[in-house]
Amino acid sequence: MIKINLLPHREAKRKERMQAFVLMLAAASVLGVLIVLAVGGIFESEISTQTARNSYIQKENTRLDGQIKEIASLKQEIDALKARQQAVEDLQSDRNQPVYLMTELVKQVPEGIYLRGFKQEGQRVVVNGYAQSNDRVSTLLHNMSNNSPWLERPDLIEIRSATVGTGRELKHVFDFTVNVGIKRPSENTPAIDGTPGVTTVGAPAGGAVQKAGAAVVTPTAAKQP
Repeated sequence: MIKINLLPHREAKRKERMQAFVLMLAAASVLGVLIVLAVGGIFESEISTQTARNSYIQKENTRLDGQIKEIASLKQEIDALKARQQAVEDLQSDRNQPVYLMTELVKQVPEGIYLRGFKQEGQRVVVNGYAQSNDRVSTLLHNMSNNSPWLERPDLIEIRSATVGTGRELKHVFDFTVNVGIKRPSENTPAIDGTPGVTTVGAPAGGAVQKAGAAVVTPTAAKQP
């Protein structure tokens, strides 16, 4: 016997398919929302972590800036202390410069030269005197430049013919002026023991320093040739 279904089965299947589609669409929407929330949560967590890191870096930068300022301030204080120490050392060394100068003049002045006087201005000294010849002056400059640990860079300012004495004592000499520098003492500079052996020290107006064995010339009668 043949059975015939007269119910609207096509519509029922269509309705079932529609319901299944709606359910799938709802499930997909819920799944999409969950995925979006999960991804948003991950991003929010990453952003929070990076924000915390940035805040830590900023705090550390601020702390390092403070330390850099302290270091700069300490460096300035150290430089100031070094400058003060150098000034004190310079004053200490300059206090003994007259001794060094007198000693070196006694050592470096060759025979045939008579020193009338010298004047110090800072680290330079102007030396005046008489010489028997130009060669004596050249020897003096050579000694000051190469043989002295305390004198440096001698410059011949002036040299001219002059006469000293009167009558039979009249002598032709060379009146010279030399500008020479004084070195500040250092670790490699040899020390000076004792007091320099000054042969003659006169009054400021006509005084002089003469090396032992050098020719004696009376400076009071010097005049233009």
